Amino acid sequence: MAWLPVVALAMSLMAAAIIFLLPENAWRLRTWVNLSAAVGKALLVGIMVVRIVGGQEDTFSLPVVEGVTFVLRADALGVMFAGLSSILWLCTTIYAIGYLEDSPNRKRFFGFFSLCVASTLGIALAGNLFTFLIFYEILTLSTYPLVVHRGNDTVLAAGRVYLRYTMTAGVVLFLAVVWLHSLAGNLSFSEPSTLSDYLSSHGIPLSVIFVLLVGGLGVKAAMVPLHGWLPRAMVAPAPVSALLHAVAVVKAGAFGILRVVYDVYGIALTSSLGMTTLLAVMASITIIYGSSRAIAQQELKPLLAFSTISQVSYVLLGVSLLGPFGTIGALVHLLHQGFMKVTLFFCAGNYAEELGIHRIDDLNGAGRRMPLTSIAFTIGAFGMIGLPPIAGFISKWYLGVGAVQANMPIVVLVLVLSSTLNACYFLPVLHRLWFRQGPSHGQGEWPEERKLGRLETSGWLLWPAMLTALISVLAGLLAGLPFSPLDWATRVATQEYMP
Repeated sequence: MAWLPVVALAMSLMAAAIIFLLPENAWRLRTWVNLSAAVGKALLVGIMVVRIVGGQEDTFSLPVVEGVTFVLRADALGVMFAGLSSILWLCTTIYAIGYLEDSPNRKRFFGFFSLCVASTLGIALAGNLFTFLIFYEILTLSTYPLVVHRGNDTVLAAGRVYLRYTMTAGVVLFLAVVWLHSLAGNLSFSEPSTLSDYLSSHGIPLSVIFVLLVGGLGVKAAMVPLHGWLPRAMVAPAPVSALLHAVAVVKAGAFGILRVVYDVYGIALTSSLGMTTLLAVMASITIIYGSSRAIAQQELKPLLAFSTISQVSYVLLGVSLLGPFGTIGALVHLLHQGFMKVTLFFCAGNYAEELGIHRIDDLNGAGRRMPLTSIAFTIGAFGMIGLPPIAGFISKWYLGVGAVQANMPIVVLVLVLSSTLNACYFLPVLHRLWFRQGPSHGQGEWPEERKLGRLETSGWLLWPAMLTALISVLAGLLAGLPFSPLDWATRVATQEYMP
């Protein structure tokens, strides 16, 4: 069924094309197209999951020029990322429909939104570096209009910063891919790495290429010191922020590094070149730096942005541990962090839309005014700290065990320090939500509450946050069941990379 990855990709591309062709006021038809494409893509990814469990991988190949092939391949790692993309696309689509109600330029927004998701799916299903590079650059171009959607001077300035970082990273990645291709030819993700054959004769070029690859990918993964674009991009609407942090841009960078380490270089060669130590150091610095900066933030979305900078590097930290537990921890955190972080951004958007709150010190008493949103936010925050039984605990447990197995106590210290810092910036927010008194009469009151029988905010905004919060809990409580995120990460690690 070589057509399956192609049809899944075409689902998002067709949705984008139709949305761009529809008139601006055709909001009902646009909503139907958005939701139908999201559901259809999720079903197709579900079919890929079933086929992989049955031992079948679907691959589509198209020769471009001699020695270069466009390849889409549904392997276990790619489908894991595609599954995250499809679930969160559906949730974010529902949220965006409610968030952008009656706002201008919705056709442009949802058109590029669909292109963004299509490029993310292409990254997930890319079968070699050439295909990955194509969709990686399409992702940059499709997310820029989303970041600058509001169009004011502040937003446009942030968009220029975003482009400078990501376009420069794209050039670096392109050079690395071309250099590696000239050295070793067309490297497929589906075949064991052959780069170790070049170690004795091209050791230094292989090391330099690895650094260039990780540097190009590390910009989107927001690794320090390549992270500067991410806090600036928080001027984007809440659905865009959720997409950037949970699956599209930041996760694409981390996923690309996973591909480079496991499928292009291989674990043995990466270790022989000393690059796992480099990854461990860079990830540790990023984790501590991001958490430390989050403590100093006065607004909610920048706090969540620096939290993302810290949390995504758990994936890279797990990769550097080499052993099975570290690998499982890295892979499962790719999923867990997505569900928890999208929940937090949904909730931040709800506070902004319903109560006009952007600053942390304005959240006093908001838990009593918006209890369901605040419960979801609390779940996401506890998960980020790593408290059981939420999914974040599972990730950190496996990373900690992996660090002990690898005899790297410094990594255990980094995890403990990071969780402590996570608590330092999330617990004061939760204290304001639930235990501080809200504004009194005449002192900047909140907008009037909705009529009796209505939800605390629009259902389009509330239910996605509640659903992703529920998934974050169930992923921890039911981690031992088949097809849980932990089970799938274990399948990928033990069958593909740690047999």
